[in-house]
Amino acid sequence: MMCQPHSPVAHSTDVRVRRILDPAHPLCRDDVIWMLGYIKKKVADGDPLLSDLSQPRLMHNFLSFAEAAMALLQRKHYCDQEADRIRHWLREAAFGLMGDDSSPL
Repeated sequence: MMCQPHSPVAHSTDVRVRRILDPAHPLCRDDVIWMLGYIKKKVADGDPLLSDLSQPRLMHNFLSFAEAAMALLQRKHYCDQEADRIRHWLREAAFGLMGDDSSPL
Protein backbone atom coordinates (compact mmCIF):
# COMPACT_ATOMS: atom_id res chain seq x y z
CA MET A 1 0.00 0.00 0.00
CA MET A 2 1.39 3.38 -1.00
CA CYS A 3 0.74 6.41 1.17
CA GLN A 4 -0.60 9.51 -0.49
CA PRO A 5 1.11 12.74 0.66
CA HIS A 6 -2.04 13.99 2.39
CA SER A 7 -3.23 10.66 3.81
CA PRO A 8 -3.77 10.21 7.56
CA VAL A 9 -0.81 7.77 7.67
CA ALA A 10 1.55 10.30 6.05
CA HIS A 11 0.26 13.00 8.41
CA SER A 12 0.78 10.82 11.51
CA THR A 13 4.29 9.95 10.31
CA ASP A 14 5.13 13.65 9.89
CA VAL A 15 3.78 14.34 13.37
CA ARG A 16 5.88 11.54 14.88
CA VAL A 17 9.06 12.70 13.09
CA ARG A 18 8.53 16.28 14.26
CA ARG A 19 7.86 15.10 17.82
CA ILE A 20 11.04 12.96 17.88
CA LEU A 21 13.12 15.88 16.56
CA ASP A 22 11.57 18.34 19.02
CA PRO A 23 14.13 19.20 21.75
CA ALA A 24 11.29 19.39 24.32
CA HIS A 25 10.33 15.75 23.69
CA PRO A 26 12.17 13.26 25.93
CA LEU A 27 13.99 10.98 23.48
CA CYS A 28 13.70 7.24 24.14
CA ARG A 29 15.32 4.21 22.55
CA ASP A 30 12.12 3.27 20.69
CA ASP A 31 12.01 6.75 19.11
CA VAL A 32 15.57 6.37 17.83
CA ILE A 33 14.89 2.89 16.45
CA TRP A 34 11.68 4.08 14.76
CA MET A 35 13.42 7.11 13.24
CA LEU A 36 16.33 5.03 11.91
CA GLY A 37 13.82 2.61 10.37
CA TYR A 38 11.88 5.49 8.83
CA ILE A 39 15.05 6.92 7.24
CA LYS A 40 16.15 3.48 6.03
CA LYS A 41 12.77 2.88 4.39
CA LYS A 42 12.78 6.28 2.66
CA VAL A 43 16.25 5.57 1.24
CA ALA A 44 15.38 1.98 0.25
CA ASP A 45 12.20 3.19 -1.48
CA GLY A 46 14.22 5.75 -3.45
CA ASP A 47 12.33 8.77 -2.11
CA PRO A 48 12.42 11.42 -4.89
CA LEU A 49 13.29 14.14 -2.35
CA LEU A 50 16.70 12.52 -1.94
CA SER A 51 17.52 12.96 -5.63
CA ASP A 52 17.62 16.72 -5.06
CA LEU A 53 20.48 16.40 -2.56
CA SER A 54 24.13 16.69 -3.54
CA GLN A 55 26.52 13.78 -3.06
CA PRO A 56 28.34 15.55 -0.18
CA ARG A 57 24.97 16.15 1.53
CA LEU A 58 23.99 12.49 1.07
CA MET A 59 27.34 11.43 2.56
CA HIS A 60 26.66 13.72 5.54
CA ASN A 61 23.21 12.14 5.93
CA PHE A 62 24.80 8.69 5.94
CA LEU A 63 27.46 9.69 8.47
CA SER A 64 24.79 11.10 10.78
CA PHE A 65 22.68 7.94 10.37
CA ALA A 66 25.69 5.80 11.28
CA GLU A 67 26.55 7.98 14.31
CA ALA A 68 22.99 7.70 15.66
CA ALA A 69 22.96 3.94 15.08
CA MET A 70 26.33 3.48 16.80
CA ALA A 71 25.22 5.59 19.77
CA LEU A 72 22.15 3.39 20.07
CA LEU A 73 24.28 0.24 20.04
CA GLN A 74 26.80 1.52 22.56
CA ARG A 75 24.38 2.50 25.34
CA LYS A 76 21.07 1.36 26.74
CA HIS A 77 20.50 4.63 28.63
CA TYR A 78 21.81 8.10 27.91
CA CYS A 79 21.82 11.52 29.52
CA ASP A 80 20.14 14.66 28.19
CA GLN A 81 23.33 15.89 26.52
CA GLU A 82 23.77 12.60 24.68
CA ALA A 83 20.07 12.58 23.73
CA ASP A 84 20.55 16.04 22.21
CA ARG A 85 23.52 14.77 20.22
CA ILE A 86 21.53 11.74 18.97
CA ARG A 87 18.60 13.99 18.08
CA HIS A 88 21.00 16.22 16.10
CA TRP A 89 22.31 13.18 14.20
CA LEU A 90 18.76 12.03 13.46
CA ARG A 91 17.85 15.49 12.18
CA GLU A 92 20.92 15.52 9.93
CA ALA A 93 20.28 11.93 8.74
CA ALA A 94 16.69 12.83 7.80
CA PHE A 95 17.71 16.05 6.04
CA GLY A 96 15.87 16.35 2.73
CA LEU A 97 13.15 13.84 3.60
CA MET A 98 10.65 16.31 5.06
CA GLY A 99 10.83 18.83 2.24
CA ASP A 100 11.30 21.85 4.51
CA ASP A 101 14.79 21.30 5.91
CA SER A 102 17.05 24.20 6.68
CA SER A 103 20.00 22.43 8.31
CA PRO A 104 23.34 23.52 6.83
CA LEU A 105 25.95 21.03 5.59
